[in-house]
Parts: sequence; structure tokens; C-alpha cells
Amino acid sequence: MHNSEAIWGHVDEHAEAFVALSDRVWEMPELNFQEVRSAAEHTAMLRAQGFRVTEGIDGIPTAMMGEAGEGGPVIAILGEYDALPGLSQEAGVAEHRPRPGEGAGHGCGHNLLGAGALLAATAVKDWLAREGLPGRVRYYGCPAEEGGAAKTFMVRDGVFSDVDVAITWHPGPFVAIWEPVSLAIQLIDFAFVGKASHAAAAPHLGRSALDAVELMNVGVNYLREHMPSDARVHYAYLDAGGIAPNVVQASATVRYLVRAADLPSLLDLAARVERIAQGAALMTETTVTSRVVSAMSNLLANPPLEEAMHANLMRLGPPPFDAEDRAFADKIRATLTEEDIVSAHRRFGMPVTDAPLCDAIVPLRAVGERMMGSTDVGDVSWAVPTVQARGATYAIGTPGHSWQMTAQGTNPAAHKGMIHVAKAMAGTAVDVLRDPDLLARAKADHAERLARTPYRCPLPDGLAPPLDMVG
Repeated sequence: MHNSEAIWGHVDEHAEAFVALSDRVWEMPELNFQEVRSAAEHTAMLRAQGFRVTEGIDGIPTAMMGEAGEGGPVIAILGEYDALPGLSQEAGVAEHRPRPGEGAGHGCGHNLLGAGALLAATAVKDWLAREGLPGRVRYYGCPAEEGGAAKTFMVRDGVFSDVDVAITWHPGPFVAIWEPVSLAIQLIDFAFVGKASHAAAAPHLGRSALDAVELMNVGVNYLREHMPSDARVHYAYLDAGGIAPNVVQASATVRYLVRAADLPSLLDLAARVERIAQGAALMTETTVTSRVVSAMSNLLANPPLEEAMHANLMRLGPPPFDAEDRAFADKIRATLTEEDIVSAHRRFGMPVTDAPLCDAIVPLRAVGERMMGSTDVGDVSWAVPTVQARGATYAIGTPGHSWQMTAQGTNPAAHKGMIHVAKAMAGTAVDVLRDPDLLARAKADHAERLARTPYRCPLPDGLAPPLDMVG
């Protein structure tokens, strides 16, 4: 038996309790920094399992940390539990059936992410106690990944300063090592102020803030032809200035997400978007102010940890899905397009098959389509050697941030995938604790990358976590 396999029994011992935790969090979807009940569930579980608990870390009410063990290396296992707006959906139903209220839903599987990470941390805690070895495991409950970037603030403020290795995961269609590629991002609000007037009797006296926003959007659309092909810019209206068309809108606010392959490219692109906003204000004789709400860096690789985690996945093999799991996955896939299914395979560099659920481990460093999303795990990866797994918890082809994702969040297949990846995370932690050479190689690789490209926090100086952010 490999050293890391000795911990699988600890995962199985606690699995039922953490499946229940994931389902409770699914039932109470809460948005960025508002995860009061979900955070309370995680805090209660940490206390029940005997962790030393610190609440409100970094001044964020819904963030917490639980620690167990003494001395030795510090292994951080990161969890999340925030939901997304507008993705309410009944569980286990393969048709769009929102729950009453059209509220939030776990369309990214973070109910599973947090519970699975805490399950892994609990297993490592038990293993350390049984073996009597030096070492500490910490579970970090990290809110607001969906745009709030809590981890970026936590990194900036030194929350991970004494951590040796960070481990986490994310739900996915396949079991894999997360390719350490993501886009750096800034979330920026542009608030325009003009002058109200009667739109018919005295339009010449008005200065429309809404016109300014629309001109800004047109300008950014022209910018798209002249920015790097792997960059992304998105926008949403926060305030369109009111509902009366016979009043010239005196104020309007638009939120922009600016993404680029790395931090220097991001800051350059964000500056260009800022200049477009200033131009729109000039054309409309309005004024504009901009405010960075949050930001995230791109991911930094760590091959020694990636190889160790992949070895754990290979020893585990694919999750133990059964015929009922595959039958429900087929029902979900009937709601998808062929393009959805083909695209899911391509993202992971896997050949297209008819299998509705993952039945193989994705080869390490398989060449797939570049990941164009963003994650605040990126900033953790600059602060400390970090590795992420992908756990197979939903039907292949399921779009992220969709009702289909929410519908599968409490299914037996999702639970099996969560338990499976918890074993891989716990096994990787054991490898680091047992093998000083692995820890040394992980740290040396990390230091070498930082020597080439030092970390610059993408948050403006003095910016506080946006605890009252919209969305």
C-alpha cells in the first residue's frame, strides 16, 4: 500500500456527514460575502470535528479557518461555498424547473467544493493524530470566489504567510489536474454623472449618463479587434439611470470584467478601457469615476505537486459511478447540444465518446483548449505552492453556471465525485507530510518562478473587501 492510500479509510469514515453538509449548503444558496448560513454550517462542522477555529479571518465575516495538528509543515486545504444569482433549480430534475423565487443556485458546484475540501482536511487531521507525526492541516473557508476575490484580499493581508502548501479542487466533468492556466481579472465599476432634464421640453439642457455608458460600450466593442486574442471584456448595467424615458438620465453605472493572460497585460488592457470611459464622458459632457471592486491573478504552476496529485488520482482510478448515475447523466445530456458535449471533451484534451460520466483519468498535462475563466486561487498560487484537482461530479457537456449544474448538485454521482477527489487531496497532503524532498522541490519550483516574475497584487492599495458588492 502506498503511504497516501492509508488515508482513504479516514475519508470514507466521514463521508456521510460531509455529503449531508454539501446538501445543506446547496439548500441555502448565498451570494458573494453573504454566505452567512453556509459559513455557519462549515464553522459548526469544524468545531464538531475538533479543529481549532478562527472566525472572521481578514475581517471577512463569512471566512474562517480551522487548524489541527502541531509543528511541522502547514498544509492548507481551501474550500468555497458561494452561489450564483438566477440559477435556482429543483434538485435531481432533468428539466428547467426553478424553485420559487427565482433566486440563487449552486451553478458552479461550490456546495460540493467546500464540503469536499473540509472532508479532506478532516481525514488529514485524523491521520496526523493516528500517526503521531508533526504537521498541521488547515481548512480555509473562502467566500466570494464568484467575483468577490476574497482569497486575493486574504493573500494581500498575509493570511497564508506561514502556509507551506495549498491544495484545493473544483467540480468538473472529468477527473484531472487543473491545468495551471487562468486569466488575471479586474472587476471595475464606471459611474457616470450627467444632468437631468425634461427629455421633450428641454433636451438641450440635459447631459445623459446613460448615453455615456452606451458610448463606452460601443468603444469597448471596437477595442475587441485590437486586444490580445486570449483577453476578454464583459459588462453589465448596475444602474441604467431610471425607468422614465422622458427624463434625461443623470446617473448610470456599468460594471466591467477585464481579463488577460497575465497581470501586466491585464493592467494595460484595463487602462485602455479606462481611457474609453473618459472619452465617452468627454463626448457627452458628463463625468466618470471608476472603482476597482476586486481582482485576481492568473494561476502559477507547480509541477512537483501536480505530479504527486496525479499519482494519487491514478491510484484511485475513476469514481465508482453506477448505471443509475449514468442514466440520469444521459437525461441531462438530452438537454444539451452536441457542441456542449464536444466542447467539454476538447477543454480537457480528451477524445469524444458517448460516455455520459467520466470513466478515465485525464493524462497529466493533456493538451486541451485554454481555460478562459478566472479564479482567486490564482493569487494563492503566487503566495504558496498550490495544486488543484478537478473532480468529476456532473454529466460531460454540462455548461458551467447553468441550471443543469444546479440540478446535479445533490445527485449520488456528485457525492461520489466529491468523496473521490477528497481522497486525492488528502493523499497529496500525506505525500507532502511524509516526503520532505517533495516539499522542498515544490518550494524550489515556486521560488524559481517568483524570481523570474515577482508577484504584484492586482488590488489597488487600501482597497477593502467589497462586503456589500452587488451580485
